[in-house]
Amino acid sequence: MTPTTAGAQAPAENPFQNAIEQFDAVAEKLGLDDGMRQVLRHCKREFTVNFPVQMDDGSIRVFTGYRVHHNEARGPVKGGLRYSLNVSLDEVRALSMWMTWKCAVTGLPYGGAKGGVIVDPRALSRRELERLTRRFAAEIGLLIGPDQDVPAPDMGTDGQVMAWIMDTYSMMHGHSVPAVVTGKPVTIGGSSGRVEATGRGVLFITQQACAQIGMSLEGARVAIQGFGNVGSIAAKLITEAGGKVVAVSDSKGAIYAPDGLGDIGELIARTRSQGFIPDGHLGKHITNQELLELPVDILIPAALEGQIHGGNAAKVQARMIIEAANGPTTPEADRILAAKGVYVVPDILANAGGVIVSYFEWVQDLQSFFWEEDEVNVKLKRIIERAFGEVAAIQAEAGGTMREAAYMLAVQRVVEATQVRGIFP
Repeated sequence: MTPTTAGAQAPAENPFQNAIEQFDAVAEKLGLDDGMRQVLRHCKREFTVNFPVQMDDGSIRVFTGYRVHHNEARGPVKGGLRYSLNVSLDEVRALSMWMTWKCAVTGLPYGGAKGGVIVDPRALSRRELERLTRRFAAEIGLLIGPDQDVPAPDMGTDGQVMAWIMDTYSMMHGHSVPAVVTGKPVTIGGSSGRVEATGRGVLFITQQACAQIGMSLEGARVAIQGFGNVGSIAAKLITEAGGKVVAVSDSKGAIYAPDGLGDIGELIARTRSQGFIPDGHLGKHITNQELLELPVDILIPAALEGQIHGGNAAKVQARMIIEAANGPTTPEADRILAAKGVYVVPDILANAGGVIVSYFEWVQDLQSFFWEEDEVNVKLKRIIERAFGEVAAIQAEAGGTMREAAYMLAVQRVVEATQVRGIFP
């Protein structure tokens, strides 16, 4: 497969400016006063650390990491940690703001946070990755805690990374504190169903969106950009629900088969075994850019932010977009898609399954009582479908896009919490 970039070729854009623009548009609709706008446009707390790590060859490298808290009016802050060479302070700021709205739109008692380290985790040995993670956990130990800030996995991190963070924090406090992170292995307090939660939430949202606009998921052609944990699980579940996945992609490119990619379970297994989508699998090799422009019914961007932008939005042929990634569509692209009549379910709603089940994990850890996976999935379905219904009702009444409706609901909830609490002192 010919190597390509991780996503479509997009113009350089600042994700935090995109997040601010999205907020400003809704703040205007809601008629927020200048003071409240200033509060919500700023991140409450930004922490930058530069820390040394000893490599396997004995050398010392210094890495830079971030942890940002956007807003904590509704409760402890919640958000993932990503390991990527593309991590930047503005990216983390944007992601933390989007987490605030995501938690609010689903009714979770959290504010938004995000963090990351500038590193390619694939270039590190397991021991180097563990040393980096434990040192970073110690550096941000001032901020995190089950009543303050609860990290979770994100791009480039997983349950093992969360286990190391939980263990490091526990050693610093002299006792086990499983509720300090979510997305952990089940053996140390993780929740059943957490690994599949974001992808399962994408399925539930896709089903609701299809019903909302009168589209049948049975036989619908689906393209998924990004075939990691979220994209692959969404592909499997959507296929089982009757959808036809015709294209998927990873950082090396995409494959496309108009009649369907066949056994998605086999494709997932081969991809995980090889580390990338196999060259020999059924389908034509295309670029990530071409995947976004395929003649499909449903497009699911599940990779990076800023993939659908002013330069390619007009070429999108999908009738519906389900944003499984954070911030995959820029404000300029949103306007183009709206004018084309494309139905977009925004990230803060579409990919909320992960944080919903992270909330379940946190609750289970705090009470030391755990639920069966079926119970977790039923609760997830109820919460995410309720949130979709509330957003759809606002859109039906106020008009505009689903993103505007979701932001109106989320921002109103954060504003109300801020007003009720008051401004200290």
